[in-house]
Amino acid sequence: MKISHQTFRLSVLSVTMGLLVACSGPQVRYGDAKQVETVNADYGSTDLQMIAEAMTRSLLQSKAISGSKDAPIVTLADVKNKTSEYIDTRVITDKIRTQLLKSGQVRFAVSVSEMQNQTEELKRQNQSGLYKNSTISKTGNMQGAQYRIEGSIASIVKTNKDVKDVYYVFNLNLINNESGLIEWADEKEIRKTATR
Repeated sequence: MKISHQTFRLSVLSVTMGLLVACSGPQVRYGDAKQVETVNADYGSTDLQMIAEAMTRSLLQSKAISGSKDAPIVTLADVKNKTSEYIDTRVITDKIRTQLLKSGQVRFAVSVSEMQNQTEELKRQNQSGLYKNSTISKTGNMQGAQYRIEGSIASIVKTNKDVKDVYYVFNLNLINNESGLIEWADEKEIRKTATR
């Protein structure tokens, strides 16, 4: 049986295409960032969005913020992770800060974790001799924050052979730096259940 030259070329092309598709790796697609994530019961993007939106809305309605004639200066501490799973709490902090800044009702001073970068920048400008005096950011002019925001996330996990139930509670407090009084506090609860 003789195979035509064209049939042979099509067969080789088909095999080659099949190999390329098989070796191409995972298929990637973009999804809606706001879509509810239901992969498992662990902390995820939907939880982050729900926490940030609820806390931002509540804080902006508080008397300390909404009753202020000037946008108060606030500093934001990293959220403490009291759960048994790894959670990048800096992402929670950054999302809340971004939403508060977008509102225009709050201004932020650098946090304790960001202070090292701020002082190094001031030293570089003031001590390197590289900058015109008229353009240097002078030391001693940083503004202190009237309030600080502190928070934590904790969880209770219950499992059996068929079900994993996770309860998360996120707490946030607005503390007056001068008086030490807690001016506002709120919490967001989330319960997630995964069945096997």
